[in-house]
Amino acid sequence: MSENVLKRPSSLWQIHRWIYYWTLHWAYTPYAIPALICISFAESSFFPLPPDILLIPMVLAAPTRWWRIALYCTIASVFGGLAGYGIGVFAWETMGRWIVENVAHVQLVLVDGRNDIPLPSYFISTFGTGLGGEYLFQVYDKWNAWIVYIFGLTPLPYKLITITAGVARVNLFVFILASVAARATRFFVVAWLLKKWGKKAMHFIDRYFNILCVIFVVLLIGGFSIIKIAM
Repeated sequence: MSENVLKRPSSLWQIHRWIYYWTLHWAYTPYAIPALICISFAESSFFPLPPDILLIPMVLAAPTRWWRIALYCTIASVFGGLAGYGIGVFAWETMGRWIVENVAHVQLVLVDGRNDIPLPSYFISTFGTGLGGEYLFQVYDKWNAWIVYIFGLTPLPYKLITITAGVARVNLFVFILASVAARATRFFVVAWLLKKWGKKAMHFIDRYFNILCVIFVVLLIGGFSIIKIAM
């Protein structure tokens, strides 16, 4: 890695790029697994970059270990999610709001007398009124912790979901189950695709990741709806 990458950044963009390269370089060291665990944990509560930055090159370098890498990533991310939940419960005003606004880069707005978070327009156009509102806490009001699984599969920053779940006091047990399911689905699918198709899958995931996430969630909700009607 070039020494220039590690020079002190002079702008916000350079800071993010520096963090990106600093994170990525761990994939090519003997400490790749510990780094993956630490970053997967931190990303769920305060770190700005997703663990995919490490997961992708690690799986490409050792495709036979794809499931172990995904497992490490999943377990660490779930425990990090519990830390994020705790921030929402115990430190929303002192730490949580700052992380949401300055790390997740989401602007809080006042809705019905409380600070809320507007959902992306593609969420609203895709799911319509089924979400229960156009703001995150309105969705929690309707779905409680179950929405953690859905949002955990989307491009939304996971720290945003874990912290706000704590603020909304969603059911902790269901939150844990939803976190395990969402993180495992996310990381195991990505790792398996990389193991199966290598760099072709990497370029495909990189280009269409957001679209794939939305399509998967739409199909998932559609499947639940069919089961509900059939019953």
